[in-house]
Amino acid sequence: MQSILINNTIDFVKNELQNAEGGHDWFHIERVWNNAKRIAKNEDVNIEVVELGALLHDIADSKFYNGDETIGPKKALDFLITQDIDTLIIDHVLLIIENVSFGGGNKKRTFNSLELDVVQDADRLDALGAVGIARTFNYGGFKNRALYDPAIPSNLNQTKEEYKNSTAPSINHFYEKLLLLKDRMNTESGKALAEKRHAFMEQYLEQFYNEWSGKN
Repeated sequence: MQSILINNTIDFVKNELQNAEGGHDWFHIERVWNNAKRIAKNEDVNIEVVELGALLHDIADSKFYNGDETIGPKKALDFLITQDIDTLIIDHVLLIIENVSFGGGNKKRTFNSLELDVVQDADRLDALGAVGIARTFNYGGFKNRALYDPAIPSNLNQTKEEYKNSTAPSINHFYEKLLLLKDRMNTESGKALAEKRHAFMEQYLEQFYNEWSGKN
């Protein structure tokens, strides 16, 4: 049975994200939350911190707020202080929100905990496999990006700012983020779950290029 705190958090997140882009809406949060609970079963973590971190990790994704990374933690804090929670838990959840994102792959975490490891793996799993592919093209359509342009190479050495401001075709995102995630998972459970999803994306890309070039 879920606690009142978790139920309150779910209601808050659903309300905040009711008009969100399809790859970063409540259903994304729900998938990450479920992934996090699954991974957490094999880790010695504070499950309340994990669940709150997963539920609130994208409450205000900076890409939808002109790159402002302070809005998400502030919205989470404003909500959490209305609940009867220990300040140490609040601080931990905020640190998870501040450190969970990929950020171009060169972003350095300024905080480490097993709870962050679990939430980060759960979030990264949702960027892989069939759902990851769907989210990539949904966001690309949202930003009016090309599907693919052979003349625009992937940039594997982007700075954080270059990553945030990229307008590259959606296919490039596979090489600049998605295909890198398998080897950046933190937990053994996360690594195992990522393997199958990674393989599916490689199969998809092979089919994509065959169809693009008229081979299939």
